Amino acid sequence: MPISSSENTKIAVIGLGYVGLPLAIRLSEHFQVTGFDVDVSRIAELRDGFDRTAECEPQELNAAAFSLTTVADDIAGSDVYIVTVPTPVSIENEPDLSAILSACDIVGKAMRKNAIVVFESTVYPGVTETQCGPALAEASGLVCGEEFFLGYSPERINPGDKVHTVDKITKVVSGQTPEVADFLMSLYGTLTNGNVFLAKDIKTAEAAKVIENAQRDINIAFVNEVAMIFNQMDIQTHDVLAAAATKWNFLNFTPGLVGGHCIGVDPYYLAHAARQLGHNPEVILAGRKINDDMAGFLARQIDRQIQGLEIASHPSRILALGLTFKENVPDLRNSKAADLINSLRKIGHLVDVHDALADAHQAKQIYDLDLLSNLNAVNTYDCVISVVPHSAYTSFTASDLANLLKPGGLVADLKGIWRGLTLPDSFKRWEL
Repeated sequence: MPISSSENTKIAVIGLGYVGLPLAIRLSEHFQVTGFDVDVSRIAELRDGFDRTAECEPQELNAAAFSLTTVADDIAGSDVYIVTVPTPVSIENEPDLSAILSACDIVGKAMRKNAIVVFESTVYPGVTETQCGPALAEASGLVCGEEFFLGYSPERINPGDKVHTVDKITKVVSGQTPEVADFLMSLYGTLTNGNVFLAKDIKTAEAAKVIENAQRDINIAFVNEVAMIFNQMDIQTHDVLAAAATKWNFLNFTPGLVGGHCIGVDPYYLAHAARQLGHNPEVILAGRKINDDMAGFLARQIDRQIQGLEIASHPSRILALGLTFKENVPDLRNSKAADLINSLRKIGHLVDVHDALADAHQAKQIYDLDLLSNLNAVNTYDCVISVVPHSAYTSFTASDLANLLKPGGLVADLKGIWRGLTLPDSFKRWEL
């Protein structure tokens, strides 16, 4: 094990998605870094200066002092391996550790004695030591805790966030031994200018990560539930939140669809661990159920509003703006926008979809949805829905909406992005 990190420290980052790529670039400013990914097309795109996650600009990629590879031999003999692969859930919402265990097999076969393997992927407490450690030992033939060592430093990347980048946040670290913990504090401290928090142990660090997103999920679920209640009272939730937010300690959460690969997934990891202990995680799963059911609720409410239009065609034509899992990112994984669109189609509506950032090929491949290439349609739709508040849509004017809608059509503003627009009197407006 290296005694201390230095510019000669060799680091291999395993998995170059929205977490691993920015991390590898920042680390390469201080250390010898190799970025590894099993996706050949991903590596080819990065070498050409293109990041499909939109986390890194072409000039960043072209200037980065790291090497990129899909060949496991190229990461052999590294001092540190940092694993940043996805940890999704299965169709039954159970943890899917296949990617992280596959990474363990690759790293185990490449690493040498005294290597440190750090996991940043979100897992439930215990996975690093009870599953990843043995998998690495089996692949390497080395003894965990004696001939190689484990660490855990949970990723905190917020996709699309250009402020809270990996070098500007507090990095939580933990190590299998005090010496490993000290080494990782030094390594990550170089990256974050010393802004590092040392967790008590690996399980504590794993637990801290998994509750961060579970907490957000529960808070959003509360706002979604009150939105359902206020909808029946003919009260606009955004008006209520604006008033409540004037209190100094009110938590600023807004209603909407909760998908993606973090908030919509991580609570299931914690719930799985709880059930293994014989504990029923009622609050966690109640929040997940509310948020998972939100797409169906919204579809029913929009359908009810459309039924009240005098001009609605049969079947009605709807334009859904946005398909990615959150605003201003191109990521389509676990998008609840797709659930909303499919729910509206099942009811009987004709739904066209536009997304200013999503890849049309991926949308077809993942959801069997065809994306409109432009928004040149004029007075075509009975209803326009703000599903994902991309900047391209938040900048709409009243004229932009009027050009898309039939006179007397419905503006369904799920995220309240057009609340400041004065629409023609003939249009009907519905908000949460």
